[in-house]
Amino acid sequence: MNMWKTIPFAAALLVIQAEEAPYNTAVSNSAPAQSAQPSTVPLYRVTVVQGSAKAINYRNLKSSSKVDLMGTVLVSNASGTATVKNENGGIHITAKVKNLPPASSFGGEFLTYVLWGISPEGRATNLGELAIKHGKGSVKVTEQLKTFGLVVTAEPYFAVSQPSDVVVLENVLSKGSPSQFEFIDAKYELLKRGQYTLNLAPIDPMAMDAKTPLDVYQARNAVRIAQAAGASYYAPEAFGKAQNFLKQAEISGGAKKARIMVARETVQRAEDARLIAVQKQEKEQLALEKKLAQDKVDAAQKETAVAEAAEVTARKQAQLAEKENEALRTTNEGLWSKNEGLQAKNEGLKSKLMEQLNSILQTRATARGLIVNMSGVLFQNGKATLLPAAREKLSKIAGVLSTHKGLKIEAEGFTDSNGSEAYNQNLSEKRAMNTRDYLVSQGVPAGSITFKGFGEEHPIASNDTDAGRQENRRVELVVSGEGVTDSKAAGL
Repeated sequence: MNMWKTIPFAAALLVIQAEEAPYNTAVSNSAPAQSAQPSTVPLYRVTVVQGSAKAINYRNLKSSSKVDLMGTVLVSNASGTATVKNENGGIHITAKVKNLPPASSFGGEFLTYVLWGISPEGRATNLGELAIKHGKGSVKVTEQLKTFGLVVTAEPYFAVSQPSDVVVLENVLSKGSPSQFEFIDAKYELLKRGQYTLNLAPIDPMAMDAKTPLDVYQARNAVRIAQAAGASYYAPEAFGKAQNFLKQAEISGGAKKARIMVARETVQRAEDARLIAVQKQEKEQLALEKKLAQDKVDAAQKETAVAEAAEVTARKQAQLAEKENEALRTTNEGLWSKNEGLQAKNEGLKSKLMEQLNSILQTRATARGLIVNMSGVLFQNGKATLLPAAREKLSKIAGVLSTHKGLKIEAEGFTDSNGSEAYNQNLSEKRAMNTRDYLVSQGVPAGSITFKGFGEEHPIASNDTDAGRQENRRVELVVSGEGVTDSKAAGL
């Protein structure tokens, strides 16, 4: 029964240094100075996948029980057993495996196998290394967990803190297992194959010699991976100690057991340095993301403040414009009132003046002004001399006009159709001039009165009769000016 399942990838990002020089085993005995952080740190994209395993509840186990370990699709012929014993408050596990190929067969970075305990919440605990010889290996460990699943993975070194996705064995219940065992699905995160060495050049399986312990190769691998993870910058002290321990482990003339002990210490120090580097980079990334988010908030607040300030300014300008418009409306209303008053006053003046002039000679109101008609027997036939009756009426007209300031008077002469056009034109001009001169002599200001002749043009009656011709022999006084001329005619 194979219970291994792969679940779709869940991406995670860790910022680490990727451009460190390859590890050199000839390191100094002293801890190195802290490396300078590169100006541009590449992203180390760590992809994790999820695995699932059957966790077994051993809480009520009275004595011991044997659990089978079955090979996954990666190594289908691999197998093993785990004897689990509940004793003195702890769980004692003795695991034995067989038919496992060298870990390096799964990739150049893999050197060993590790037994993991998976809690129901998905936390993976490194229970220990399975040192494989001729395909066989074993490990004994005591664990405080009461409910867990067991899996075996290929790893770059024994002290890894997160399992890889090269799962080669997992627990299943054997026949005769206690019936009170309870299965619980446990899902846990795995490092995708190749992620430990993502920033390193591809490596081939190591050619190992019999004189160099496997632990030394793991130590080299651990230091190399820690360096790629940026440990020389983010954890210089721990990484320096790992380098120094590695140098001691590389001394070929030393005792094998001593080399193994130092190599395992190297692995642990290198893994500690790697974890410190990863954690610090995670904090830096979180701080950077927080800063970027805060920058966005600050920019949005600034934009809002600018918009609000612009709105306030616009409102103030609108209020100012409204005040100005209100003042203009008030001024215009005052002007309209004043104009209406002037108009009323002018209308009264015009009516009074027309009444006075009309009492002397026939007067009519037009757009040009008041027109006083001097027609009839005011001029002798063919002559421009004013008759006494005409002078009498003009004297009265002059008396009325002289009492009103600002008036303009134009004397316009007309004749009947008898005689030539040239003769009549000359005669009309003389009649108009004589009328003007007489009004000036009677007190009308000379600068306010002009004259003009129209000849036989613009008749007001038929020239076929004596009565009609008599009416056409006339002078019209056009009286205009303030208070007399209509506002439209005056251009107001």
